Parts: sequence; C-alpha cells; structure tokens
Amino acid sequence: MEYAIETDRLTGGYGIRMVLQALSLRVPRGSVYGFLGPNGAGKTTAIRLMLGLLQPAAGDVRLFGRPLRESLPGALRRVGSLLEQPSLYEHLTGRDNLEIVRRLKGLERRDADRAIEALGIGDYAGNLVREYSRGMRQRLGIAIAVLGNPELLLLDEPMNGLDAGGLAAFRALVEMLRQEHGTTILVSSHQLEELDLVATHVGILDGSGDLVFQGTRQELAERIPQQLVIEVDRREEALRVLEGGGHAVDSRRERFVIRGATLETARDVNRLLVENGIGVHRLAIELATLESLFRKLTGSLKGAPSH
Repeated sequence: MEYAIETDRLTGGYGIRMVLQALSLRVPRGSVYGFLGPNGAGKTTAIRLMLGLLQPAAGDVRLFGRPLRESLPGALRRVGSLLEQPSLYEHLTGRDNLEIVRRLKGLERRDADRAIEALGIGDYAGNLVREYSRGMRQRLGIAIAVLGNPELLLLDEPMNGLDAGGLAAFRALVEMLRQEHGTTILVSSHQLEELDLVATHVGILDGSGDLVFQGTRQELAERIPQQLVIEVDRREEALRVLEGGGHAVDSRRERFVIRGATLETARDVNRLLVENGIGVHRLAIELATLESLFRKLTGSLKGAPSH
C-alpha cells in the first residue's frame, strides 16, 4: 500500500514539554483519514510536525514516500493545510486573501473561483474579512487550503463554526476531492457525527497520546459488533421461536436485540417470525457510530476536541 503520510515514532512538543510520544501513523493515499483523540492527546502537534512547522525531538515524517527533512520545501507545494483558526488578513476582502495565496502558489485565477464556488462564499468574497462571521472565516480558510487541488490536505478542526450549509459544502468538497482528484485528506475533528459521514480510515489517540487504533472505518466497526433490533407482537411466542432457532436473544422492554448480527442473521430471523405468523414491526441492523467506537476505545465521556 502507498502512503501519503508516514510517521515513525514521531516525538515532539514545545520546549522541554513533549506533547507527542512515538507516534507511528500510516495514512493511505486517496483516503479520508479521521484523526481523533481527546484534548491534549497531541493531534495539533502531530500536524505541525507533519508540516515542518515544528522540529521533531525524535522520529521521522515521510510525505509521499520521502523524508520530509530532505524534501522541503518542494513537498509542501503539494500540500494544503488549515491549522485551528485560519490566518487571514482582516483588512482585505475574502477574494484578496485567496488572491495572495493563489499568486504565491502560481495558480490560475480560475483556481480561486473554483474554491469560492466549492465553499459557497461567492456572496461574501468581496466583503472585508473583519466583517465575516466565525463560520465564514472557516469557509474561507478551507477555500485557501484547497486552492489548486493539492495532493494532500491536513485539516485541523475544519468544521468548527460551520452551520448546516457549511457542513454540507464541506462534505461535498471532501468527496469531490477524493473521487475526482485522488486527494488524501487528514481531518482532525471533534464533530464525530460529521466525520463519520466522510472518513474511510481512522486513527485514534487516547488521553496519553498512544495510538490505540489505526485502520479502515470497517475494521473499527468490527471492534464493536453490530446488533439486530427486533420489535414484534406476541413477544413471548416470538422469544421461544427465536431461541428455538438457535439465536441468543437479549430482551429489552419493547424490543429484542441480537448482538453480532449479520444480514444473514436478519434474513433468518425474519423468516422464522413470518413462518410462525408473528407480526414484525421493526427489524433493523444498528451499526456502531464513530462516536460510540471512540468512547469505547478511549474511555472518554466526550467527543474528540481540537488539541
């Protein structure tokens, strides 16, 4: 497998305080990699190290298969990034901010137009940034990051402050970049419900900064088996039928639950109930959400905040 980002026992921080310890990350090319962890786990520090903004105390970073320290600044021309709050010129318009970066990157004017359209900021592009809401600043920051369709995007909390329209635009942008341009996108976010809609791969740090999981979204889901939820009439008879058919059923008030269920399980359960004349009101496989999986692996009671 080819990787856009590889880190080997990457360690770093600020002064004598090491925030990140021995992180070995593998981000496949063309993936949307959800980078998760509680506050203080070292996600932002890791991204800074990947961009060469911090020097590692130990370990290495490889971008596109080459050591970062040997390929600067050339490698970063292929990378777009947004770190926490976007750095913008308040006294200039949104379009002017994009124009500065476009010229620095040697891109065409239409590249800025595409970014403006993709993030839905055309109505505000001529306004001064100091007049922007937090959500509009965030959209502009993302637009700057994606200028020229970079091969790799590193986005730290890109969904902060976005309203429903902004979130929809972000999801559509991520999918377009991945499908049409093969862009690799690493996203650190505490908005796990939104990240669940776009992530193909996931890396999870615990509170100590240890990488407790790394793999595909499907591999993560397999850590917590999905369950089949059943609601029927004639509950006592239905329970006898299902247990007689070899199913281990957990009875919960109005419903039955079968853990570790597959589609074949669902088909067999439905057949047994129908053949015995039992009315089925609900029969659904419930998948574990990214949030529930994150909590299971980290023991966290909250989502994955930004730092």
